[in-house]
Amino acid sequence: MRFFSQLMFPLASGAFAASVDDCPGYTASNVVESDGKLTADLGLAGTACNIYGTDLTDLKLLVEYQTDSRLHVKIYDAGLQVYQIQESVLPRPSSHGVLASDAAIQFELIEDPFSFSISRTDSDEVLFSTNGTKLVFESQYVYLRTQLPKDPNLYGLGEHSDSFRLSTSNYKRTFWNAESPFIPRNSNLYGSHPNYLEHRGESGSHGVALLNANGMDININTTDSGDQYLEYNILGGVLDFYFLAGPSPADVSRQYAEVVGLPAMMPYWTFGFQQCKYGWPDVEFEAGVVANYSTANIPLEVLWADIDYMDQRQIFTLDPVKYPLDKMRELVDDLHQRGQKYVMMLDPGVHKLDNYTPYARGMEVDAFIKAADGSPYRGKQWAGEVVWPDWFAPKTQDWWTDEITQFFDPETGLGIDGAWNDMNEVSNFCENIDCDPSQKVASRNSLPRLTFGSHEGTSNIPTGFQPSESHKAPETRQDSAGDMKGLPGRDLFNPAYRIANHQGDLSIRTLYTNNTNADGTVQYDTHNIHGLMMITATRQALLTRRPTSRPFVLTRSTFSGAGAKAAHWFGDNASTWADYRATISQMLAFAAVHAMPMVGSDVCGFNGDAEEQMCARWALLGAFQPFYRNHADISAPNQEFYRWELVSAAARKAIDARYRLLDYIYTAMYRAASTGQPIVNPLFFIYPGDEKTFGIDLQWFYGDALLVSPVTDDNATSVTFYLPDDIFYDFWTLQPIQGAGDTVTVDDVAFTDIPVHIRGGTVLPLRSASGNTTALVRQNNFTLVIAPGRDGKASGSLYIDDGDSVDVGDAYSDISFTWDGETLEASGTFGYKTGVVVESVKILGGQEPVVKEGKWSLNEAFQVTVS
Repeated sequence: MRFFSQLMFPLASGAFAASVDDCPGYTASNVVESDGKLTADLGLAGTACNIYGTDLTDLKLLVEYQTDSRLHVKIYDAGLQVYQIQESVLPRPSSHGVLASDAAIQFELIEDPFSFSISRTDSDEVLFSTNGTKLVFESQYVYLRTQLPKDPNLYGLGEHSDSFRLSTSNYKRTFWNAESPFIPRNSNLYGSHPNYLEHRGESGSHGVALLNANGMDININTTDSGDQYLEYNILGGVLDFYFLAGPSPADVSRQYAEVVGLPAMMPYWTFGFQQCKYGWPDVEFEAGVVANYSTANIPLEVLWADIDYMDQRQIFTLDPVKYPLDKMRELVDDLHQRGQKYVMMLDPGVHKLDNYTPYARGMEVDAFIKAADGSPYRGKQWAGEVVWPDWFAPKTQDWWTDEITQFFDPETGLGIDGAWNDMNEVSNFCENIDCDPSQKVASRNSLPRLTFGSHEGTSNIPTGFQPSESHKAPETRQDSAGDMKGLPGRDLFNPAYRIANHQGDLSIRTLYTNNTNADGTVQYDTHNIHGLMMITATRQALLTRRPTSRPFVLTRSTFSGAGAKAAHWFGDNASTWADYRATISQMLAFAAVHAMPMVGSDVCGFNGDAEEQMCARWALLGAFQPFYRNHADISAPNQEFYRWELVSAAARKAIDARYRLLDYIYTAMYRAASTGQPIVNPLFFIYPGDEKTFGIDLQWFYGDALLVSPVTDDNATSVTFYLPDDIFYDFWTLQPIQGAGDTVTVDDVAFTDIPVHIRGGTVLPLRSASGNTTALVRQNNFTLVIAPGRDGKASGSLYIDDGDSVDVGDAYSDISFTWDGETLEASGTFGYKTGVVVESVKILGGQEPVVKEGKWSLNEAFQVTVS
């Protein structure tokens, strides 16, 4: 039993200090070392400073050498009252109990005043050190500082829209999930991932992950004397660190994924092109979008439904006039017959209306978050006055699953293929703690409904989907933007330390931070994991609905470990060249540092008017990102690719290449899901010793073989990009190009082109032809493109399964290809039986590729010799 009395948990009294420098720090005692483990007591070393709260007098230190490359360091309160992320939310990795002498990194303790450092075993290089600074651990403020080398190469600390390599001068990263229209720079956005990767060139990379869900600022700066540092300023919780030894950047990525959970394996079809729009007027219009893509000969894999389909914006309902059930079932059936998919929005806000059955059923099982007085907390979201699910409540999962399985029943409802969780930071249209949602809704005459877009451009609507009269839509998405137990007696609204939340106070446009969860915790502590819990519940519901098929969930809000549950898009960006460029650094951070491979932006931008040339460039760029979806706001003009000739041509070329590469990137997805290997690689991941690559965030490796270097300047037709000192081959012409570790300028790059190069030393498996759907692509044979390295050799791999099953058993093939200069050898596991063959092998390097044709089965090992 856990007690919360002050007697059980001593707090110190004292005068408030002027700064953290005046705080006494802690002294370590009762240090006990055993095989692979260290424990100690930490006692307050002097008069409490109480700078932003009340100092805790007694702490505990736990150090575990969990694997040879992972070190766990945890500093927590002796009374076990301070909030810690529940294991049910984010399961911790188990310790293998290795000996310290066998570990790649070492923990060093200084007892008085308490500090510690982490260093490499083989070189004594210090990776993390709090020496010379004092730990502050208060009721509502935790402070820790580490020294860094001058101008370090730091990456991660997401979610943000800043440069991939983080600024090291007067730079602040704030962690508080928030509604963030236009993805503002230097701001907290929709997700919180307090982990970073530091790369030190030839001496290697390491990672530091903090599992703490409380609001925080992480500052990166230099002291007056020029010493570089990174410091944590946290509103509560404990210091739960995982230090990752690397030493390669990709090693760090894999080690981090082992901490927070390996990414979920995605269905094959999710790599197809996808289309959405907030503001489509009715089901007939949606059918017309599908038809128009077909007419334009642009493959469309997935159609998405935003909140437009709902009756009065209530989840688990259909608008009976604009989106009637019979027409919706007809649309979904037609899509499925064509091999296409349908995904629908599910926001977290549940309309507070007694005769609305999802609300009534939720009330019956006590499924909603409580206000401080014990009543259901009320706020405002799309449906008007709403309540929000309490994911900690014991019956909420069953209620959520029942609602999903009933509404999305393929026999009586809608047979969707995936679910989209939006607004789950949480975004609340109540601007502050004085909001009365019932009055707010009444004062605005309930839910305003604005005029939808017209049916212009949908002349190819299939028979049976003729337009009805235009209806009205709600306010735009940007009208309103968007926490175990915990210490008692805290100021849950206005803590003394104020993080730099771009929305302002903690409770602005989100759930009030004094709201309580069913397990006794409060939103002050669990705010940042609400989205993670929602996607966990949605994923489980989809698994219950179709137990053998991989669930697909897309989420806006994320936290550490979200990649094990869902895909993520970067939120409500803008149709600007700046956001076109920002999507690259966002992708690199999530895919390479935060263990979230299935990511991408709203292609062509969500807010504003997409310009034709920019949209053409974005259609190309997006095709070389894992998640590929065009999406726009209700206030934005329609921007489906087929609306411009130039964009149509760019999209056809982009999707043709993407679809021929589907199995290549699906193989990379499998590596990410099984080992944590990044699906997308920054250049320094491939060339870790090349200092010129450390700051590049406008190029990337799609997988590990394809270097993508898009035109990034506004309206430009030339691009200057970096080619490492290696041999490459133009993806489009297959001609060799010798990189010299310098920049290359390419002029006259048409708006239908994007520079892509195959890295020498790789074997690229391509489908010989594309197709209108990913299912049709899977029927096509393979061509193996051999791109020899400077040593004349090359290697690659291909993973094949049915593309859908949660558990494929032995029915998969994992094939390795090696080329020694004369012979291609295919070996590995051949458990997936297929009639598809390798019909062509192309060896690059000369003026023209050497081509050998044949029929080599993918059901067994084979060799191809080219003399």
